[in-house]
Amino acid sequence: MPSIKDRFRGFLPVVVDVETGGFNKDTDALLEIAAIIIEMDEYGNLIKGETVNAYVKPFEGARIDPKALEVTGIDLNHPLRITLNENAALGKIFTPIRKKIKETGCSRAILVGHNAHFDLGFVHAAAERAGIKRNPFHPFSCFDTVSLSALAYGQTVLARAIKAAGIEWSSEQAHSALYDTEKTADLFCTIFNKANRQKMYQI
Repeated sequence: MPSIKDRFRGFLPVVVDVETGGFNKDTDALLEIAAIIIEMDEYGNLIKGETVNAYVKPFEGARIDPKALEVTGIDLNHPLRITLNENAALGKIFTPIRKKIKETGCSRAILVGHNAHFDLGFVHAAAERAGIKRNPFHPFSCFDTVSLSALAYGQTVLARAIKAAGIEWSSEQAHSALYDTEKTADLFCTIFNKANRQKMYQI
């Protein structure tokens, strides 16, 4: 039976998206984070596994650019926005990832994202601030769907790549960490599985 551990050299792909108060991982707030663990079916295709997300309470002194909130549509005072501090939020995200790493025999997780280094930087910065020592993600390696989409479809913008892949896209729901993570996971799996089928046909 195909093994995700063997396919990715011991790495477990986990799709992540963050929404933030700006572009600087060291000064700007982490506001939302979502993650989807990628699994492999009996045919060697990638599928979406467990999903987890959290609204994050800005760390003390964090910068939040009003323009960033305009783009994301985040209302920091919304009554349904129940936040966790960075330690608790990352604990919620990291716990199922660590569990799946152990179950699959992988060595660690590798972050999958659209402009993945942006998300990876914010995750590592928040983990460092929170004093989390068992960060499951590789410190610098990642899988970027920008590059994969450019190769597969000639598109780099997430919405355009999603549409080129034949995946449904809602502009109204975009810029939610959970929605963008779900769609990025769909895109990653679609590109991989298409390549996987082509490889099988060549054998």
